[in-house]
This record gives sequence, C-alpha cells and structure tokens, in this order.
Amino acid sequence: MRNSFRSLIVAALTAGALQTAIVPALAAEAAAAAAHYSVSSTLVGKMLDDPAANALLKKMIPTVYANEMFQAAGRELTLKAIQQYEPDALSDENLAKLQAELDKIPAKS
Repeated sequence: MRNSFRSLIVAALTAGALQTAIVPALAAEAAAAAAHYSVSSTLVGKMLDDPAANALLKKMIPTVYANEMFQAAGRELTLKAIQQYEPDALSDENLAKLQAELDKIPAKS
C-alpha cells in the first residue's frame, strides 16, 4: 500500500512537470501562428485593413477581391468560409498558395 502511494505521488509530480514544460511550448507555437494571417481563422476585414495583406488578396484572388460582397459582407467571414461561394477561385489549392504568401507577412494587431 505504501509503495502504491509513493508511485501515485511520483506519477502526479511527473505529470505536473510535463504539463509545466508542455503548456509554454504550446503557447509559443500558438503565438507564432497568430503572428500571421490565416485563411481559416482570420476575418477578411482584418486582412483588408492591412495594406500588405490587402495587396496580396488583390493580386492572388482578383475576381473575388473585385466582388462588392467580398468587400462588404465578406469582412465578417474567413476566406475558408467564403470558399463555398467562390469554389474555383478559393479552391483548397489556391487557399494553400495564398496561405503560404500570408505566412510571409506579419499580422497587424
């Protein structure tokens, strides 16, 4: 019984140490991902308000960019959400290319 209790304490301490090491690493990874725009989680309005991201959208998805609905109602959606309305221009392949370019510019707060 005494050995079981020791094992339980050692296991609890080990789990706590692992959590202490893992949580900051995950937080750093999330912060790095948040430092760039995302086609799946960043609202279009945020990208339209950033001149660098805006220029990239205009260049890479010109037909979508020129649509008035994209400029107005699209501001409250992500590119991934808009994909259903523009499946050719915002195909998975095109979104991946756009994401690769968005990863090159830092997101503005």
